[in-house]
Amino acid sequence: MAILSISIDDETLERLNSIQRVLGFKSRSKLLRNAVLGALKEYETLESLTGNVQSVFVLTYKQREKSHVSDLLHKFEGSIQAELHQHSGGTCIDVLGVNASAEGTRKLFGALKKCKCVFAVNCTVVGRAK
Repeated sequence: MAILSISIDDETLERLNSIQRVLGFKSRSKLLRNAVLGALKEYETLESLTGNVQSVFVLTYKQREKSHVSDLLHKFEGSIQAELHQHSGGTCIDVLGVNASAEGTRKLFGALKKCKCVFAVNCTVVGRAK
């Protein structure tokens, strides 16, 4: 097994240690392997998509960054068919109903994943549109 070295800030390390304890992982390495495998599976699922796709995106981000995320989402307004927006303690939660080509779905997912103010992005494929 290869050994990787990563650098993370103290706050992230504390959060990682807390999650490790709560979830019962025997080591941070096992927790991180699990997280990496989840990210790989997510990527592989998106890469396998073809045709037109109906999906639901759930994203969370800093409330003070709402305008930045809104600007980003406007670039995909032709694909976003519905949006539910909620506030919770300084965090925004958006649920998006998306109908786009497989490539458009991947582009939206990638743009949100790369956005520094977005805490988390999840995409669930609901079906294939005709």
